Amino acid sequence: MKTKLLFLICLSAATAFAQTSSNTCVEAETASALTQPGIYSVASIDGSQAPNLICDGSTVVASLGEWFTYTPSSDTYLTVSTDLDQNSGGDTRVHIYSGTCAALVCEGGDDDSGTGFLSIVSVYAAAGETYYIAFDNRWNASGFDFQISESEPPPPPPVNFSTSNLATTGSNRAIVDMNGDHLDDIVSVNNTNINIFEQQASGGFQEINIETTSANFTPSWSLSAADYNADGFTDLLYGGGNGVTFMRSNGDGSFTEVSGSEYVFSQRSNFIDINNDGHLDAFVCHDVEPNVYYINDGAGNLTFYQGEDSEGVPTGLGLYPSGGNYGSIWIDYDNDRNQDMFIAKCGGEVARRLNEMHKNNGDGTYTEVAAQLNLADPMQTWSAAWGDFDNDGDMDVFVGASSGTHKMLRNDLSVDTNGNTTVSFTDVTASSGVNILTDTGIENVTYDFDNDGYLDIASNGNILFGNGDLTFFLIENVFPGGNGSFGDLNNDGFIDSFDEGTVYMNDGNANNWISICTIGTEGFSNINGIGARVELHTPSGVQIRDVRSGEGFRFMSTLNTHFGLGSETTINNIIIYWPSGVVDNIENPGINQKLCITEGEALTVADNTLDTLKIHPNPVAETLFVSAPVSLIGKIATVFDVNGKKVLNTKLQENALNVSKLPSGFYILRLESNGRQISRKFLKE
Repeated sequence: MKTKLLFLICLSAATAFAQTSSNTCVEAETASALTQPGIYSVASIDGSQAPNLICDGSTVVASLGEWFTYTPSSDTYLTVSTDLDQNSGGDTRVHIYSGTCAALVCEGGDDDSGTGFLSIVSVYAAAGETYYIAFDNRWNASGFDFQISESEPPPPPPVNFSTSNLATTGSNRAIVDMNGDHLDDIVSVNNTNINIFEQQASGGFQEINIETTSANFTPSWSLSAADYNADGFTDLLYGGGNGVTFMRSNGDGSFTEVSGSEYVFSQRSNFIDINNDGHLDAFVCHDVEPNVYYINDGAGNLTFYQGEDSEGVPTGLGLYPSGGNYGSIWIDYDNDRNQDMFIAKCGGEVARRLNEMHKNNGDGTYTEVAAQLNLADPMQTWSAAWGDFDNDGDMDVFVGASSGTHKMLRNDLSVDTNGNTTVSFTDVTASSGVNILTDTGIENVTYDFDNDGYLDIASNGNILFGNGDLTFFLIENVFPGGNGSFGDLNNDGFIDSFDEGTVYMNDGNANNWISICTIGTEGFSNINGIGARVELHTPSGVQIRDVRSGEGFRFMSTLNTHFGLGSETTINNIIIYWPSGVVDNIENPGINQKLCITEGEALTVADNTLDTLKIHPNPVAETLFVSAPVSLIGKIATVFDVNGKKVLNTKLQENALNVSKLPSGFYILRLESNGRQISRKFLKE
């Protein structure tokens, strides 16, 4: 695996050693190998053999090359760099191989990781083994110097990724199930075609090209995916620079284009049930105006809304007049079973680039609360990675900088002795180790890549591997082209990646895992279960995930939720809190499997401590009081109408619930915590 140089060794000599490059691999193989660190020279790139095994993550070959061999005397961390003052303004590309000339194996490669367009690549090198160093004329054939250095290696990466090329058509945008078999597929698009490599249950892929009408807007900025018309097949949202196009699957291998006429300078887009009616809506960040969203009428028809002119749907989801909205992500930050939205913001005056958190109040309204949570930061950022990095049961956040420095914030959700819940976020950047990552960019997501049970962060091609205590260690340039899409491309329980024609297949390790696919029930939650909270309980603790469509900035990743288990061999239970309010409790599932769970299939667990619970007055006009033998503060109160639709959801701060906004009629109040629940009927006057 390629990583950048973490620290440089001071060399005693600054002059170049006399060394002639070879025109072919075989010529270098028979010449005397380089055996010591130093600075070497390439007069020009005019060798007759160009490296045709490309190691920098791209697929484009060159026509000429120059070759060296290097044999270290001890195990080392070997770095080859053209990032030298004397090469200023140059443009190089380098590849490092092991094996033989007849069977070369990529160890690492780089194009532009150095200053300007210069190159830096580092690999683990074994004592006495010969390594081939090859430069090509992909960009320039002029001469240059390069430096070889050795250093004490950092910890080896917990997992490695094997690369292979995949010739797709269009822009590589998604790893997501497209045909309803819950296996992740690879999706690329252009304005008249959707190119899908469908993962086969027997292994490998089957390529399918689907012609479409010419899309008014292509996903130049972002792509989201979900089954918003609930036909069992995945639809696509193209977020373009001038507007939004929906490609709606027809279930027969064709798509119907639905494009709005509204001007939208799209940034991150998401599918999410904004108004909690059981149907997937769409949310799109607007760069230069207030945000927009498209509300689903239940028949798959989407209506455009922007700003405060809402006509009864949630308002105020990012109202700054000139926008600055870049990276939206929907998560439940306060564990009240409602999906909230964080917006990473960028550009312009301080007020325009203050990050926002829109708290879902559970009654169809949202409140912007970033300042009181310590999240209203004016840093320049295009996306944030949310996850429970310390496995304490609440969502923390890595805010990735597009310029400047990254930040790690710990969620300090707490419950006092009276059961009252408070939430604030504490900046733990300095102690977390994330500040060793100096690369900035626009893509940040979180997965457990090594399945050790601790979430990791993929940031612009690098991985910050989590230790489970909000500290991280860095492996750089894991994905040389930067973050792409993520999912499980061979159904082995390890997260893979795809970007720019390259598949990064996770080689895995001995750690255990489980993957969950959520299937919502018609009339209750959306068919993908987007917005559900999934809790995994094992003897060693609890892990949480939220099902979401659209994270990072540009790409779409799997809708399945993935958990690493480390050496754990037992799962006590899995609790799924569906957007509808339904709670499923799956006991003792097996490990190392993909488990698909349909909403309502597992029996819920009664809360016997509340058997004597009473509510009054009943009928009620405004405030419903609850009497119980134990404190109810902190429990989730959910109200359902007679059709089973969730109409109100909140975390109790007292033994009372305000129901004044509900229309007259019969309702069911359910109180729940830790998957245990009890219900009572009431009449609203």
